[in-house]
This record gives sequence, structure tokens and C-alpha cells, in this order.
Amino acid sequence: MSRMSQLPRLSRGFTFWLIATVQALLLFASSAPSPLYGVYQAEWGFSATMLTAVFAVYAIALLAALLVVGGISDHVGRRKVLGASLVVEVVSMLLFLTADGVGPLLAARAVQGLATGAATGATSSALLDLQPPDRPRFGPLVNSLVPLVGLAFGALGSGVLVEYAPAPKTLVYALLLVTFVLAALVVPLLPETSPRRPGTAASLVPRMAVPRQVRPLFLTVAPCLFAVWAVGGLYMSLGPSIAVRTLHLSGHLVGGLVIFAQTGSGALGSLLRRKHPPRRTMALGFVAFPVGIGATLGALAIPSPALFFTGIVIAGYGFGTGFLGAFQTIAPLAGPDERAGLVAGMYVVCYLGFSVPAVVAGLAVQKFGLTATTTVYSIAVMVLAVVACAGLLVQERREKRAVAEAPRLRPPGAQPAPPVARAADSDQR
Repeated sequence: MSRMSQLPRLSRGFTFWLIATVQALLLFASSAPSPLYGVYQAEWGFSATMLTAVFAVYAIALLAALLVVGGISDHVGRRKVLGASLVVEVVSMLLFLTADGVGPLLAARAVQGLATGAATGATSSALLDLQPPDRPRFGPLVNSLVPLVGLAFGALGSGVLVEYAPAPKTLVYALLLVTFVLAALVVPLLPETSPRRPGTAASLVPRMAVPRQVRPLFLTVAPCLFAVWAVGGLYMSLGPSIAVRTLHLSGHLVGGLVIFAQTGSGALGSLLRRKHPPRRTMALGFVAFPVGIGATLGALAIPSPALFFTGIVIAGYGFGTGFLGAFQTIAPLAGPDERAGLVAGMYVVCYLGFSVPAVVAGLAVQKFGLTATTTVYSIAVMVLAVVACAGLLVQERREKRAVAEAPRLRPPGAQPAPPVARAADSDQR
């Protein structure tokens, strides 16, 4: 018997919250650099395009990790993937601490993206594995809530340290470095929730492993997920610049407040809607989101900081509730050995929206200016969200029609089968 197998294991309940905390810390670390972008830009003199590239390289690396190793924890176990991811995250914190120019900063963000992407499939799936059997909504709730909490407090906490604490370029990374080292040391004590099974090599072939029974609903929801995360990417990368240059606000804390307002309201929305039917929660979020974006556009035209933050809060509420509803609707439709692949597929869509449009916006700023770019970007995302909402309504009507026609089409004596796309709602009520 190996020494590793002789270690005491933590309880499943404690492990659930420990993994949720680690997931929050990873997202905390991912938003921590945002309030520092102004400091880096002033000291190293790079353009808005390079700023969005620094932001996007994280998301692109995360996407690569999701596509390649996003489902590997279904084969080698959650614990091994999480432990390796935390070691890579420690390396990224060391790179941040020693960065002295744009090149090292890009490298740090890329390594951080790889670590977060590799961990995402494992942590999200572990939370579904460990959720109480009699509370099938709980795992999806925590999965949608924790990233928003991490992003919100990462940006806010970093902004406070940059504004008021000594060593603004290093303190937050030093604190995170210590935290991730401690987390990595605890991983061997976690119980394994996914036994080894064959297919490890095949799982490394880049693909979105969305189970067949989930695909129709997944394809309907995907455009909305892309849209809401695209706005998150805009404000995570250019939010501080918008606040300073367009709304004439000042201070490093402002950038953190922009991100906190968006992601914090998203987390609050997830909490408030946690007991409602997932489909209704998703629809509410995808309607609130364009309303909030419209308010931010009005604020930029006036300009009005109060209206801007009001719009950010409404859009963030839509972001959080829409993501929660989508996760609660789709996640239960996958079997235990399909969870990591499905979660990876969802996050691939989200992080494509998070990264690619932000890079395009960074390029557009150089030619058209910050206000014009933000306006066109926001309108495009609003249109995408509205079109996706219409698609969701069409999908729901088709399902209702199928349910209504099922008794006429069923052979005599056959038992009715619940429609796949409705399984999530019926299982969770």
C-alpha cells in the first residue's frame, strides 16, 4: 500500500466547501491583475491593444487547457488534476512577482490561464460529485456562484491593496502565492470522487465533449452565454480605462469597483434565484442583461457615473442569473462520467466570449476611440442576447408541442418518457 493511500481523508462535506474555496481563489487570482493594468500601462507604456492582449492571453490559455485536459479528471481522478493545477498556479504567482515588463506579464497570465483551465473541469465536476444527493440544485448553484464571488473580490481586494497598501505590484501576488502553496499541500487529504477509467489518451484530443442528449439545449443557450461573458471580458480588460477616460473618475480602486459591481451583483442574483425554476431564472437573466447594457450606453452618452454603475449592476444581475439558470438546466442532463467534458464545453463557450471580443475591442480602440468602441461592442452583444432569447423561446415551444403530441404518437400500452430538455427542471423541483 502506498504512503499516499494511507493518508487520512477529509469528509465529503468539508471537501465540498474546500474545493469551492479553491475554485473561488483561482478566480480571485484571475481578476487580481485588473486594477494593476493602469500601473503597468503607466510604467511600461503599452497601448490599449496590448492591454487587452495581456487580458486575452489568460483566457486563450484557459481555453486551450479546457479543450485538452478539461475532461481528463473523468479518467485520472479529480484530485490529481487539482493538485497539478495548483502547482502551475504557484508558478504563475512567481512570474507575476518577478515581472518587469510586458513579456513576463504575458507569460504570467498565460501560465495562470493554463492552471485555471485545467482546474475548472476538475473542481466543477467534484462539486457535482459531492453535492448532497437530496439537493440536486446545490452543485450547479455553487458552480455558478463561486466564480462570480472570486472575480468580484479579486478585483476589489486587489484594488484596495493597490490604492492603499505598500508594494502595490507585488503584495497581492505574494499573499496568493502563500495561499496556493497551502492549498496544494491539502490536496492529498481530499477523497477521490472519480475512479480511474480507461480513455485518458483519447480525452486529450481537443474537442467539446457535450453529450448527445444535451446538444439541442446547449446550442440554444450557448449564444447567450457567449454574450454575457463578452461583456465581462470588456469590463475586466477595459473597464478601468472606461471609468477614468470616459466617466472622468480617478484612482486605482475605480477599476476594481467596476468589476466588483458587475460580478458581485451576479453572485447576489444567483443567491436570490437559487430556489426558482432554472428555465425561468435563465430567461430572467438573459432579459435583464441587455437592459443593463442599455443603461450603461446611456451613461456613456451623458456621461453619468451613477447611471453607469446602475447599468453595470443590472447587467451583472443578468449575467449571474442567466449563468446559474443555464448551469442548473444543463448540468443534470449529463451522467457522472460525462460531467467534466460537459462543464469544459460550457466554459469553452464562456471564455471564447470572454476573450475574443475583448481583443477585437482593443484593436478597435486604436482606430475609433474608447467611447465609440464600447458603444458598438455593447450594441452587438445586446443584439446577440436578444436573438438568443428568441431562440430559447422557440426551443421551449417545440418541447411543449412535443409533449402535447406524445400521447397521440405513443403505441398503445407504452409508458411516456420525459423530454430530455425538461429533465433538469423536473428533477430539481
